[in-house]
Amino acid sequence: MLTTRYAVAKLLCCASALVVVALVPGAYGAGPPKTVKTGSGVEMLHLPGGSFVMGDAKGAPDEKPHKVFVDAFYIDKYEVTQEHYQKIVGSDYSRWKSKKAPVEQVTWAAAAKYCNARSRAEGLTPCYDTKTWECDFTANGYRLPTEAEWEYAARAGKTSTYSFGDNPSALRNFAWVKENSGGRPREVGKKLPNPWGLYDMYGNVCEWCNDLYAVDYYQKSPARNPRGPASGAKRVVRGGSWNSRASDCRSSYRSAENPAYADVCIGYYDVYGFRCVRNARGAKYADSGPK
Repeated sequence: MLTTRYAVAKLLCCASALVVVALVPGAYGAGPPKTVKTGSGVEMLHLPGGSFVMGDAKGAPDEKPHKVFVDAFYIDKYEVTQEHYQKIVGSDYSRWKSKKAPVEQVTWAAAAKYCNARSRAEGLTPCYDTKTWECDFTANGYRLPTEAEWEYAARAGKTSTYSFGDNPSALRNFAWVKENSGGRPREVGKKLPNPWGLYDMYGNVCEWCNDLYAVDYYQKSPARNPRGPASGAKRVVRGGSWNSRASDCRSSYRSAENPAYADVCIGYYDVYGFRCVRNARGAKYADSGPK
């Protein structure tokens, strides 16, 4: 459960004469986060820092509930589309071609490379060292969300199984999953958003997180800004996909996959995509108003 409340803060960007309207901890009644637009044309939401209970006592053994605090960050409003992936990288290997659909058949390593390329396109410092795959969390560029950031965003301040409640039958209104997808991913933003205005946090494509995976990580993770174990063979994926059951789309549900650091056959990766985040500290964007 969130322990922070929201107020509207107006930050004047003197150098560019732009005004950023963001939601920050402080007072009650500010409403949902505002949408901002990046230099490369992507809509993001500013999420204020806060604490919440990560995991689910009724979930799998690797979902042990524990309280976590995450700092403020920006997160893509939609999953990265094929159109924008091609704009930044030049091409993609998606199986289900549609420019407004999420890019898929994308490995963790390819997603990290996209984050670096998008950072460079906007004059920002890339987060990933592509020789070691270490993430520099002090860099001002784009990266994949930590597992804690992803669940914080997916829950949108709610303690229920899903951000809309506990009834899985309502999932069809918010997500493309096995029962309604028609056997393929769909255009982003066509289902209802979560309470914070994020689309497709459940279903459509599973989303890569930055963290390595360990089944027992929750038992020893730090309480503030956990970033996953120091080693592991797989990377975390969250949210379920167009081919998932409702139980695999729960806010707390954890899964993991081979990150494919080297070029490999990725024919079964058509359920994997991603969205980007960026540290809020020091970031400046023009407010594009509520959407």
